[in-house]
Amino acid sequence: MSAHASVPANEPATFAFNPENMERAKRIIAKYPEGRQASACMPLLDLAQRQNDNWLPRVAMDYVADLLGMPRIRVYEVATFYTMYNKTPVGKHMIQVCTTTPCWLRGSDDIVATCEHKLGIHVGEVSDDGQFSLHEVECSGACVNAPVVQIGDDYYEDVSPEHMEKIIDALKRGETPKAGSQIGRRSSEPVGGPTTLKAFCGEAATQGDD
Repeated sequence: MSAHASVPANEPATFAFNPENMERAKRIIAKYPEGRQASACMPLLDLAQRQNDNWLPRVAMDYVADLLGMPRIRVYEVATFYTMYNKTPVGKHMIQVCTTTPCWLRGSDDIVATCEHKLGIHVGEVSDDGQFSLHEVECSGACVNAPVVQIGDDYYEDVSPEHMEKIIDALKRGETPKAGSQIGRRSSEPVGGPTTLKAFCGEAATQGDD
C-alpha cells in the first residue's frame, strides 16, 4: 500500500549540513547583524529540507536550532507553522495542486482527480516507488493563471487534466516538463488575447516604424 503522510517516518539518527550547504548557511547567517542570527532560521530550514530529500526530520530542526543558538522549541514552532516545511517524507516529485476558489472555479478538482487516477494515490500519499506525492495547497499566488500546480520549484499554469497527464508522463520518463502556462500565454495576459486599446497599439506600432 502507499505510505500515507500521517504515518510516522523513520527519522535519521543524525543530521549535519554537507560542506557545500555549510558554506551556504554561513553566507545566509552573515546577512544578519550580530545577535540577530535567529532571523536565518527559515532559509536554513529550507536548506536542510532540500538536503534531506525535501523533508525535515526533527534532528535537522535540532541541528539548525543549535547552529543558530536558538531554543529548539522556537524552531519547531516555525517548522510546524509554515506548510512549506514537510515533516514527513514526500515523493521525489511533490505535486501541489492549488484548490483555493479561483483554481477551484477553473477545474482544480479535476486536476486532483487526474493525479489520483494517474498515480494510484490519494491526496497526502506517496507512491509506492517514492517518485510522487500529492498535496492540496491553499493559494499559490498565481490566481489569474488558474488552475495552478507546483512541482518542486516550478509552477505549471492554465493546467487541464490532459496537460496534467502529459506532465506526469514526462516526469516518469525522467524529463523536465516545460513550466509556466500550458496554453502558451505570456505572463497574465488575457486568454483570448488583447481586448482593449487594439487600435491604439496598432497606431503606436506604425508610428514606431516611421
